[in-house]
Amino acid sequence: MAQGKVNGNPGAHWAGAWTATGHLNFGKLTTYLMRDEQRPLCTTQKVVMSAFVSKLCTVWTLVASQVRSKLMIPERDSSDFPFVASDIAQLHRLRRDPSAASIDDATWKDLLLEPYCAALSHEVSIFGQQALYRRLRGGMGQARPDRIRALMEEPQREQELRCQMAPLRRAEQEIATLLYQDALPAKPVWARFTWLLPLALIASLVGVMLSTLAWAALLAVLCVLFGVQMRYGTRVEQWQRSMNSLLALLRVAASLDGQDAAATAGLNRALRRSVLIGAIPEMRSYQDWFALGNVNYYFDSSQLVGANLALLRDCFEYVADLEADIALARHLRQASVFCWAVRSESGTITMEDTVHPLLPDAQPLALNLQGRGAFISGQNGIGKSTLLRTLGLNLIAARAFGFCYAKSAAVPFTPVYASMQSEDSLFGGESLYMAELRRAKELLAAAAGPHPGVYIIDEIFRGTNHLESVSAAASVLDVLAAKGVVVVSSHNLVLASLLAHRLDPLCVAADAAGVLTLSPGVLAHTNGIALLSQRGFGGDVEANAAKVFDWLSTYLAHPADCSAVLA
Repeated sequence: MAQGKVNGNPGAHWAGAWTATGHLNFGKLTTYLMRDEQRPLCTTQKVVMSAFVSKLCTVWTLVASQVRSKLMIPERDSSDFPFVASDIAQLHRLRRDPSAASIDDATWKDLLLEPYCAALSHEVSIFGQQALYRRLRGGMGQARPDRIRALMEEPQREQELRCQMAPLRRAEQEIATLLYQDALPAKPVWARFTWLLPLALIASLVGVMLSTLAWAALLAVLCVLFGVQMRYGTRVEQWQRSMNSLLALLRVAASLDGQDAAATAGLNRALRRSVLIGAIPEMRSYQDWFALGNVNYYFDSSQLVGANLALLRDCFEYVADLEADIALARHLRQASVFCWAVRSESGTITMEDTVHPLLPDAQPLALNLQGRGAFISGQNGIGKSTLLRTLGLNLIAARAFGFCYAKSAAVPFTPVYASMQSEDSLFGGESLYMAELRRAKELLAAAAGPHPGVYIIDEIFRGTNHLESVSAAASVLDVLAAKGVVVVSSHNLVLASLLAHRLDPLCVAADAAGVLTLSPGVLAHTNGIALLSQRGFGGDVEANAAKVFDWLSTYLAHPADCSAVLA
């Protein structure tokens, strides 16, 4: 579907006068009523008009409140329906291109992308959440940075669109499965004759008054009615929830005045159940039980959905992507720092004053990699893992949305693969080292495949002894760095020398003011033993640890020359 015409659309401005809970916002309504470019109102007229609208909206609010109270109609809840992670990921699973590179599950977990996605999805319906998730996992796809920029430049338009999207947040069922996977039921032959059942019921009731033999006919009709409800009741209830979400989608799509607005509105009317029957208390329940109204609606509406799948899919993707862009525009307006990323070539990564968006008061760091990877060293607790996650998240945001959390950024829009949180598994019978080996094999397979990218690794092979850890790590990192960009952090400083032909050594340190810097070189002064004293291990433990460290450092920590071992 084409982009909706929002500017100049009276329906959009009227929609903006309503809050998400269905109440009038007299400020927005006043603004709309006084929008007359040909005949501008004088100051006195504006004051009178504002007072009139204020009184009108106050009276409307009081009347609406009294009506709801008398009819016992609950207030609409503006809170979002809680969807599980599998529902949010469903669109990506169903629409994923097998030939394209996607962020794998391990990277999603290691880079903490789930809380990041949740932060982007604040006050966003399941439709927008699925679109945001799909972009994060699969790349930019349907993203439109130009529309995001336009929305940021027009806050009023963004607010109007958010108000129009508000009904989507009341959807309680994700419908990507319905539109892209489910086989829609065919209407059985017997369902064409259900109109005879109410007549048979009435006839049997009349017959009971005339003859006791008619009880058998009455029981037969009731058994048929109740049997059909028992067989189809669960799927009908689930279908009705799906239809509620689908109807909300169609209403919003039609209000956006898109290319197929007329067809969308017509389909919305065709899929709705009778409003008149629904308005009479308990009438719909009687219709469902004694005329199989819900079962007939299930089969009839499923046929309509099947016949209009192309239109429904267009509506779904159009609305979901638009809501995702609205959420991103609002997110960027609240971000402390961001820039539109420039696509770089040959693995060049340059970021100025980059931060992690989920960390309040995060210290900015600059990173400059000219086509080579980096070996990151630094003292314990200095923030190496945070640096790696900051880099990974910014690379994924650039690939998915086109922006980074930095003052400026030039990055490759390539896949990101991370290995940061390998763990042993009690129930899976997998030790830490075995888990690390499995993940390393996955990274090597990705590097050898059609979509090599950036590899972010923290403390590789910590599950085995020092000698074998260094040996295996050097070998794996050497292969990965030959095919992609590797950014690795490790306390095994000897890796910096072993991989000097592949990776630039960078050290994270804090200056006198506590500001973090990233400068060329390898960590010179470790603090692992000093932390023993700070944590209260006692002088004896610290002194003995220092003796062992001095002895080991002679053989392992700073070799005279090992640059030619792998080169």
